[in-house]
Amino acid sequence: MATITISRQFGAGGRTLGEEVADKLGYNLIDENMIEKIADKAKVSPNWVKSIEKEAGGPLLRFISGMGPFRKSYVERLSEHKKGYIDGHIYVNLLHEIIKELAEEGDCVIIGRGGQYVLRDHENVWHLLLVADYEDRVKFMEKNYNLSKRQATLIVDKQGKRRKNLYRYFGKEDYDQPYLYHLVLNLSKLTLERAVAQICKLVEG
Repeated sequence: MATITISRQFGAGGRTLGEEVADKLGYNLIDENMIEKIADKAKVSPNWVKSIEKEAGGPLLRFISGMGPFRKSYVERLSEHKKGYIDGHIYVNLLHEIIKELAEEGDCVIIGRGGQYVLRDHENVWHLLLVADYEDRVKFMEKNYNLSKRQATLIVDKQGKRRKNLYRYFGKEDYDQPYLYHLVLNLSKLTLERAVAQICKLVEG
């Protein structure tokens, strides 16, 4: 009944590895379907949730960084609106709620969304960080997403800067530090198959 969170440098192959691990262990993979889970609870369209996630400097990272309480609680904000409404504050609280529910159920792999912070003190949760050399991350995007080298480079640069700047904005710069994780895997040094095997060995004891 374990839970695995995967944080990654963009282009290191976090989603691909997560899929492989989930398949090997028979776990549920939680990635883009987190959007549907949040939309269902808030009774809004998935597109509305996606727009909340894309808000630069939005409250998601304030929550992840542990930077103080929100002005209003989730219940207070919901009471001011009819069902079928979501904003950044409600999104963050629902994300917190859903990730913790998933951890209680166990047998899941959660990709990104600050799982390493949300579940930092939870038992039977394994936190993983994937890294890779810049050139290898560009090549991974080229190969797996049918991109030109120029397109892959632009995407890796853009997403890497966005991730770094948003965390820095809220005073959180430790997301790539090994002390947050049980296992750090360098996909420039390991094949995907070996990385998957190491994770399964860790989780299964």
